[in-house]
Parts: sequence; structure tokens; C-alpha cells
Amino acid sequence: MAGLLSFHPLARGLAAAAALVLGGCASLQTSENFLGVVTPYRMDIVQGNVVTKEQVAAVKPGMARAQVREILGSPMLTDLFHADRWDYVFTIVRQGTPPLRRNVVVHFTGDRLDRVEAADLPSEREFVAAITSGKLGDRPVPTLALTPEQLQALPKPPPAAPVAPAAAGPARAYPPLEPS
Repeated sequence: MAGLLSFHPLARGLAAAAALVLGGCASLQTSENFLGVVTPYRMDIVQGNVVTKEQVAAVKPGMARAQVREILGSPMLTDLFHADRWDYVFTIVRQGTPPLRRNVVVHFTGDRLDRVEAADLPSEREFVAAITSGKLGDRPVPTLALTPEQLQALPKPPPAAPVAPAAAGPARAYPPLEPS
């Protein structure tokens, strides 16, 4: 084969063109989009426990482990070597946004809560707003209850049809199911 490539200039040109084309295919596969037009779908990846400001405010020093677990949920990480420490880790990776990671560390002394280490936790409203922004097209959320004025404006339902009286009992007498 080497003798053939050195002999024919056309074969040498074809081999160089094939190497360039195949090298270009490899670079297209590692890019975020295909020719700047088509972007592949990337699924949102959510892992861990969401812990909000309200939840951390509800846990108080001196609470038992069971009470803390009831408020914050099961910890993502527990370690045999650090039995007095629970780690709550939350990550979310979404297309078009930077990855988000939050850590909450709960320390115990024996069976009682000692302290909670948490930096920059969102409130529940802030968290919901952060994960839904862009998903709903930033539309206002519709109200789910009618105002008293809207209730008055609704058309009145037609009166209910009269109900026929129920029959007094069976037309036949049946024998008992069990012998007396």
C-alpha cells in the first residue's frame, strides 16, 4: 500500500482528503451542536435533597436525630467514621444554565443536634422560581381561586329536577340466607 501511495499523486491526494474529512467528523461529535444549528437534547439531572431556609430555621439545637430527619429528610451522605455528621447535597444540571450545587452539613453531639452549616440557601419560593424560570416562558402564574365578584358573575345553575321517591322495599319477600 505504501508503494502505491508514493507512486500515484492522485492516491496521495485522496488519502490526505480522507484524513481531513475523518478528522472533521471527530471534531463535530465532541462539540455542543452540529454545524451550529442542531443542539442535542440534554435531560435535566436532579440529585439529592432540597433544603430551604424555612427547613433550616425549623431545626433547633438539642433536637433528636429523628426530629431532624423528619424536617430535613434523609441525609444524602452518612459516614461510619463521622457518625455525628450528616451531609445534605443537592445538585441540578440543566441545559443552558450553569450547574447548581448546595451543601448543608448537620452536626450532632451524641443523639442531639449541635449545629447546622449552610451557606446561601434559598427560600422555598426562590427555589421554585429558580427551577421554573424559562420553563414556563416567564409567564405569570394564573390564579386558582375566583374573587367574590367573579363568583357573582357566574351563570346560575338550572334548578335540579325533582327526584322520584324511592321504592318502599322489595316487591318479593326472600327467605333468609341462613337457616334459623
